[in-house]
Amino acid sequence: MSGFEVLPIGWVQSTRKEPLDDDWDTVQASVTLDAARFSPDALAGLSEFSHVDVVYLFDRVDSASVQTRARHPRGNTAWPEVGIFAQRAKGRPNRIGVTTCRLLEVDGLTLRLEGLDAIDNTPVLDIKPYMVEFAPRGPLLQPAWSHELMAGYWSQ
Repeated sequence: MSGFEVLPIGWVQSTRKEPLDDDWDTVQASVTLDAARFSPDALAGLSEFSHVDVVYLFDRVDSASVQTRARHPRGNTAWPEVGIFAQRAKGRPNRIGVTTCRLLEVDGLTLRLEGLDAIDNTPVLDIKPYMVEFAPRGPLLQPAWSHELMAGYWSQ
């Protein structure tokens, strides 16, 4: 199996410097594209969307802490052991994070966002407009422990 190279398109600027687990709605964040690769027209039309999906790299997760098996989310033994692909932990095999954020403003090469759960200087791999047609179709199912886990993640 061969790998492939993925280069950051930009970086996060955030008031949060540490990867804490909760209260991400209170964090101010933006993403600025790499001016050596992009011009502002790369973001043309994006301001017409209310939300974007930001794909980023958990670049400061030590490779020794990457999970490939089942574990208790956040180490909470009250919750069941579940596989890494049944949770959204940062210690993922490829350390990729994805978050749907509110898009507040597009200014040149910078997006001002609310609800981005990435820390300062995180490399951004992609940005996509959120479209209702890509939302889940049909009923959503989610175990009770995951609602408990997320209770404080967003403040709103």
